Amino acid sequence: MKATKIGAVMVTDVVTAETGTPFKEVVRRLGDHRISGLPVIDEDHHVVGVISETDLLLREARRPAPVGAFGGRSYRLRGLVRGARRRAAKSRARSAGGVMSAPAVTVRADATVTHAARVMAEHRVERLPVVDEEDRLVGIVTRRELLRGFLRADEEIRREVEEEVFGNTLWLAPHVVEATVRDGVVTLTGQLERRGDIPVAVGMTRRIDGVVDVVDRLSYRLDDTRLRPVEQALHGVADDWLRRL
Repeated sequence: MKATKIGAVMVTDVVTAETGTPFKEVVRRLGDHRISGLPVIDEDHHVVGVISETDLLLREARRPAPVGAFGGRSYRLRGLVRGARRRAAKSRARSAGGVMSAPAVTVRADATVTHAARVMAEHRVERLPVVDEEDRLVGIVTRRELLRGFLRADEEIRREVEEEVFGNTLWLAPHVVEATVRDGVVTLTGQLERRGDIPVAVGMTRRIDGVVDVVDRLSYRLDDTRLRPVEQALHGVADDWLRRL
């Protein structure tokens, strides 16, 4: 079972800007290419920031918050002051370097789609520049590319769970464990031999492309988490041998 990598879904023809690119030129590039954001790179093609429509709107509004109104009376207000100053600086920026959000949140090309989706959700961004081992820009991925994996049919997901997780990984006989899928949510039902196999089954199922969530209704015959290391090894060897019969 191989989870889809970002390199397989990313867009490689990336529209970029440099820190010195004029503000109006950034707006023109977004309009010409019908995109809502782009990465900002340096002369070595390293990503130094990202510009979104929100960044541009802060510049266009030209109405920075009144910094002096907060008075720095508390830690929270000092944070608001700093935020207001950043917004004020962006509102006066004339180039991409002044408008961009930095540091940029990036992802490696060999990362999984699932990992990228989590990074995107955690940082509340709509796009991730993709970089290589030397942190140079090689592509970009947006929510649109990441969501394509969730368009897989439920039956296709069920077959992969049964073949890759139950068959190829856990070596289970047919019908020992049942997987049902509805709208991408996989429910696992049945009894496994060892308790330690449950997190393996759930974890591998969760990593399959198109899986939205996993409902664990698995039970077990033997609680191998309470065995001593030697006993665990003996049970593992015996079970593997029996599975080959």
